[in-house]
Amino acid sequence: MWGGADKKDSLNALRESFELGITSIDTAPAYGFGLSEELVGEVIKGKRDKFQILTKCGLIWDKKAGTYHFSTRDNEGHPLDIYKYSGKDSIISECEKSLKRLKTDYIDLYQIHWPDASTPITEPMEAFRILIKQGKIRAAGVSNFNKETIEQALKYSQICSNQVPYSMVNRAIEEELIPFCRKKNISILAYSPLQRGLLTGKFLPGHQFTEGDSRPDSHFYKPENIAAVNQLLDNLRSLANDGKASILQLVIRWTLQQPGITAALVGARNSKQIKETAGALNFELSADEMYYINSKLSLLHLKG
Repeated sequence: MWGGADKKDSLNALRESFELGITSIDTAPAYGFGLSEELVGEVIKGKRDKFQILTKCGLIWDKKAGTYHFSTRDNEGHPLDIYKYSGKDSIISECEKSLKRLKTDYIDLYQIHWPDASTPITEPMEAFRILIKQGKIRAAGVSNFNKETIEQALKYSQICSNQVPYSMVNRAIEEELIPFCRKKNISILAYSPLQRGLLTGKFLPGHQFTEGDSRPDSHFYKPENIAAVNQLLDNLRSLANDGKASILQLVIRWTLQQPGITAALVGARNSKQIKETAGALNFELSADEMYYINSKLSLLHLKG
């Protein structure tokens, strides 16, 4: 979905992140159909207690169950259908497979990858209670849940986090979800804070993506929207050019300082990228700088 990645580079990025003090790793079985978890397991071997491992459940491809999600291709290029399925027994089975791939006996945070409308919320919540009691997971979370879905889940189990998309150009959760999660003391793990690379400023209208990359299907990557976002980033360079940070670091830092945001989940293909990403931890934006950024964001209008 991202145009592929090199295994050696990915391992080096994980190792470099540890050296830079980034110890929380978010993964999922659906990322590379188990390959991502296997790479994480390779890196944490011998130092498991130094890391917090976040992984997911509820997306399956080995059988037809639950709700159809999307079609893709497996690691060998064969067509594959992905289903959202949160049945209790299925989640418990998934957890065992993840533990084996990760080469560990516990998962720090176990998250439902996507809500499954075909399965009663009681089933995954019961699975979480069993797995916590067994010591196989330490905390339960969700991903891509809206306010109403979380409210249903909270009737049956404690939820400590919600992983959702959030960025400078994708702020829909600010209106309802963030206030609700803050009230319920639920952490928000923001994924795609760089809007899948768009907020790095490295893309120009007409960019040619590699085969299989799904980003051109997103409205954010329409040529007119790429141009508008690049203009926004040009307006922010005055803050970055004083030596404080790169544009990428500025975007991540803004995300981390938003009310209710607990963590920014940023991907990296290699160690060079993770080194730049980690620089966002070395400074803070002042109230005046945040105001300036937000004033520029208020002028941005993207076409859907």
